[in-house]
Amino acid sequence: MYSRMLVLRFPKTEVEKPIVCFLASDFDLTFNILKATILPRKEGVMVMELSGTRKGFNKGIQYLKEQGVQIHRVGQDIKRNTAKCTHCGACTAVCPTGALSVKRPEMTVVFNHKKCSVCGLCVPACPPRAMEIRTTGNTILK
Repeated sequence: MYSRMLVLRFPKTEVEKPIVCFLASDFDLTFNILKATILPRKEGVMVMELSGTRKGFNKGIQYLKEQGVQIHRVGQDIKRNTAKCTHCGACTAVCPTGALSVKRPEMTVVFNHKKCSVCGLCVPACPPRAMEIRTTGNTILK
């Protein structure tokens, strides 16, 4: 499962179209709308979490761009606080991308940041709360 927090900016010509519904029906994506509004100049802004397979996600993003929607990735990142980590391995059981794994024979938890999809499943799974979500700057998806 691939998941990202996004801010979508809809041009006023597209605001009344059911664009987001097609993400579910045509690309097998699920979405959680956190906030949506129509601005005074009739442009739409939506904050949502979009989830699905990486292939479906990429096709859905391409579809949004074709509709003239600007897409910004909400700046979130996962950080492991090494001072809090007890290397219990609970986070590795829920990590869908393999970004968290146990190094053998040392039996220490290794965090590969490049594999992390920032799904956040590791945060509540970590007993000592060593996995944390931090906010970073927004980036435009190209």
